[in-house]
Amino acid sequence: MMLRLQFNNRVALSSCNRPGYYLLRKNFSLAMPYLIDEEGYTRGQLGLAISAIAIAYGLSKFLMGLVSDRSNPRYFLPFGLLVSAAVMFVFGFAHWATSSVTIMFILLFINGWAQGMGWPPSGRTMVHWWSQKERGGVVSVWNVAHNVGGGLIGPLFILGLGWTNDWHAAFYVPAAVAVLVAVFAFVTMRDTPQSVGLPPIEEYKNDYPEGYDASHEQEFSAKQIFVKYVLRNKMLWYIALANVFVYLLRYGVLDWAPTYLKEAKHFTVDKTSWAYFFYEWAGIPGTLLCGWMSDKIFRGNRGLTGIVFMALVTVATLVYWLNPPGNPTVDMIALFSIGFLIYGPVMLIGLQALELAPKKAAGTAAGFTGLFGYLGGSVAASAAMGYTVDHFGWDGGFVLLVGACLLSIAFLLPTLRHTQVASSRREAVV
Repeated sequence: MMLRLQFNNRVALSSCNRPGYYLLRKNFSLAMPYLIDEEGYTRGQLGLAISAIAIAYGLSKFLMGLVSDRSNPRYFLPFGLLVSAAVMFVFGFAHWATSSVTIMFILLFINGWAQGMGWPPSGRTMVHWWSQKERGGVVSVWNVAHNVGGGLIGPLFILGLGWTNDWHAAFYVPAAVAVLVAVFAFVTMRDTPQSVGLPPIEEYKNDYPEGYDASHEQEFSAKQIFVKYVLRNKMLWYIALANVFVYLLRYGVLDWAPTYLKEAKHFTVDKTSWAYFFYEWAGIPGTLLCGWMSDKIFRGNRGLTGIVFMALVTVATLVYWLNPPGNPTVDMIALFSIGFLIYGPVMLIGLQALELAPKKAAGTAAGFTGLFGYLGGSVAASAAMGYTVDHFGWDGGFVLLVGACLLSIAFLLPTLRHTQVASSRREAVV
């Protein structure tokens, strides 16, 4: 009983920390309409600036994943969150921070790099504190941190705007909350079960994967992790490429929702902020449903589950695009539906990455798919989407998004036969 309480308490407390990162991920999107109106920036310029987050995050998520696999998440995770908060305070209080595209790019790059320090230690924590049979549902619960933190940006912005009548509150109010989360993370998190005198999770749950032995608790060298368990893993490459287009749709809608709804659908500031909130929080039940379906209905076939959800996302995106102005309820329902559906595939790709590598390489495997998602998909969602809309209007932008939906399905198709987790195997899946 005491062991069970220690496991559950550590996991429950640790899972509360990750939303803090998402409080600081997309604040700039809410500020973009003001930067266009008051500072005279074009959508393409702001898209270029915000692409810095994706570039840095993709690189950091992979490279810092290598570091996190050999680090204590109790220190690693809070440090990155504090750096990210510091950048948001600069944006909030230093007027020079938004004086040029170059300065904004540099600051957002630093923020993106710090943001990349969030997921790898989280992945490491999950595979050490949960057994193989629990991870479908558990990872889906963990993954709603995207939506809890990201969704709170809108209400926090409205609250700060009401207090200060200053749109820079989009930066410094969430940053203040994130600092408190970083302190909480440091107090509650621990490294592995063994580091606090507990047995490995496989022993505690009596859930030993095929081929499990004591060697699975040994650390790998960086070369072994990178070459043997990542680069030679063909299935990991498929889901990494699918991730490019899942992220293009995810951030193509999210980053540009405030601007699109204002310009094309004539929403007010408060309505766009709440729409942003609903998009993010819709992902909470959607992600939980997706995790449950992948475990119970599709029997571990993450690829098939992802294809079903991406097909439905395509329909919702078409409605969001083609619904004429003057029907805000339809727009909100469509945006809610996209948010409800898109985070399931995001979660599944992260889960597949964890299942396709040994747990001592989990941070790097997760970082590898994130590298593709952010350097490919999120950068395109920021820069390419901005310039596409500048030159071809919002119709051109939505052609890009619908194409991303279809390509994500194409790259998930080769994973349909992969129904058994392989995170326990010493050999890479080839």
